[in-house]
Amino acid sequence: MISRSLRIKFLASLGFAVLVLAVLAFYADAGKLVETVSRFNWASLPVILALTLFNYAVRFLKWHYYLGQIGVEGLGWWRSCVLFFAGLSMVVTPGKVGEWLKSYLLREMTGTPFFRSAPIILAERLTDGLAMVLLGATGLTLSGLGWEVMAVIVAGGGAILAVIWVRPLAGFFLDLAPKLPGIGSRAMHLTEFYEGARSLLSPKNTVLGIALGFFSWGAECVAYYLVLVGLGLPESPLLAVQAAFILAAASLGGSLLLTPGGLGVAEGGITGLAQYLVGASTELATASAILIRVSTLWFGVVLGFIALAIATRMLGKQTAAPGGAAVTDSSGQV
Repeated sequence: MISRSLRIKFLASLGFAVLVLAVLAFYADAGKLVETVSRFNWASLPVILALTLFNYAVRFLKWHYYLGQIGVEGLGWWRSCVLFFAGLSMVVTPGKVGEWLKSYLLREMTGTPFFRSAPIILAERLTDGLAMVLLGATGLTLSGLGWEVMAVIVAGGGAILAVIWVRPLAGFFLDLAPKLPGIGSRAMHLTEFYEGARSLLSPKNTVLGIALGFFSWGAECVAYYLVLVGLGLPESPLLAVQAAFILAAASLGGSLLLTPGGLGVAEGGITGLAQYLVGASTELATASAILIRVSTLWFGVVLGFIALAIATRMLGKQTAAPGGAAVTDSSGQV
């Protein structure tokens, strides 16, 4: 189901996660950090996890909508949901390359060519990134920090959309692709990838995707606000705005630097920004970073592996059924 190289990358990422936790514990003083976490209002944890589930639910709706846009047939809501959540199992791989697992599983279940569905991951990441910029925009004006990261995201997203929307510009790059080393053999797939991306990222779909991303990731920003309040900070509208900016800026930084699941960059960004903007103590800021990442990133990974086990079982039954053999072509292996 999962290639050996991807398993190695995942295990390496787990090792890196342990290292990040050790560095955070050393930075905050492990004893003080444990004491701070122990004082957390654990009664708010179910609400925080519910907000994370809301984020995933809205993102699933976007995924399912995109499947319809590229003409995928024969995949009901349940199997589509399983595939979406299975992709979360690999979000801690470098640059989230493991999320292409969704395209692989989709191909095995429905026969949809890998390069036909792969643009969905691009559309998800692009619209989510631009939504995060919007979420952090108010805090950006208040703090004056992080504008470089957000500017790069906006500029990069604008450049990608320009290439997709302006067909002659896309044609220039598609004509150039066969001449580039390492790409020539797959140049024929790039045209298919481009046509899929052009459909998914039409102006209407781009606006819809950003809107869905704003609500989905907005829920996680509220979750981080509840983490800060649960650690003892007083409730206030200003803290809510600051929490949205901190989580958005730190998450975008992790995505931009392509660390596995944003590991290290996101935690460090959350910790540093919470200290600078909110005036949180070192141990409180560090505790907030650990708690929100466990409640979002790692909660998602756990759900992802449960879904991956279900998907594996589905494929096993499909292969065993008469005439239900899975697709076996080798293009686009994960």
